Amino acid sequence: MRDLGAGFRYLVDGQRWMARHGKSYGFGLLPGLITLVLYTAALVALALWGEDAVTWATPFADGWPGPWLGLFRGFLTAVLFALGLLLAVVTFTAVTLLVGQPFYENLSETVDRDVSPDGTAPESGLPLWRELWISARDSLRIVLRAAVWGILLFALGFLPFVGQTVIPVVGFFVTGFFLTEELASVALQRRGVDLRARLALLRSRRTLVWGFGTPLALAFLVPFVAVLLMPGAVAGATLLARDLLGEAITDGVAQEREAAADSEAEAGTDR
Repeated sequence: MRDLGAGFRYLVDGQRWMARHGKSYGFGLLPGLITLVLYTAALVALALWGEDAVTWATPFADGWPGPWLGLFRGFLTAVLFALGLLLAVVTFTAVTLLVGQPFYENLSETVDRDVSPDGTAPESGLPLWRELWISARDSLRIVLRAAVWGILLFALGFLPFVGQTVIPVVGFFVTGFFLTEELASVALQRRGVDLRARLALLRSRRTLVWGFGTPLALAFLVPFVAVLLMPGAVAGATLLARDLLGEAITDGVAQEREAAADSEAEAGTDR
């Protein structure tokens, strides 16, 4: 349970770090805004021309009687838009990180330098095109893994009672795990930790990862909120990555945490 609370504190600490560094926050918002505009345009296009696409894809139904033809193609159009919306939610973080690779790389390095006792940050030494390739390849692998889990949980969702209670909760924990992997990959990839090693590292501290990623997954259900929280999430994931690797964290974040704990203790004493 301690790790669960520690994971949530890293999420909060990341947002606090961004609040103290307004210039970095504005810089970190750009990739999310770009991705949001692209996704919004794609969803609007799907809403406007989705019915035409369904009509083109189902020529065999052209001769069906009026009511059945309209119901059939209307259902397929709704399913197509729902799948597009689901895909947007699932891939938003991965695409934002890919679009903002240079932005978030710089942000993560800044956080590392700020919290490192010696004021340094690890560097990958790889050219930008190579980092982009690795990030895109690993993101695709994570999205495929998440899709497999999504299909499994969707099927289990039809089980009586369990499917309507336990499975949605499990789904958020699974989403939180993969979301944390995507965010922590910015700092871990820079340290030369490949995807397989990252997954093993995250599995070794599952409760820490869930404490960070699960509440973030709930917040990220609203894309605009995801844009606002993304810079702080990258900062928090950098702090979490340092914890996973046993690297020291010495900065104002730790001091703020101690001050908050002291204030709570004093408030408790006064009561």
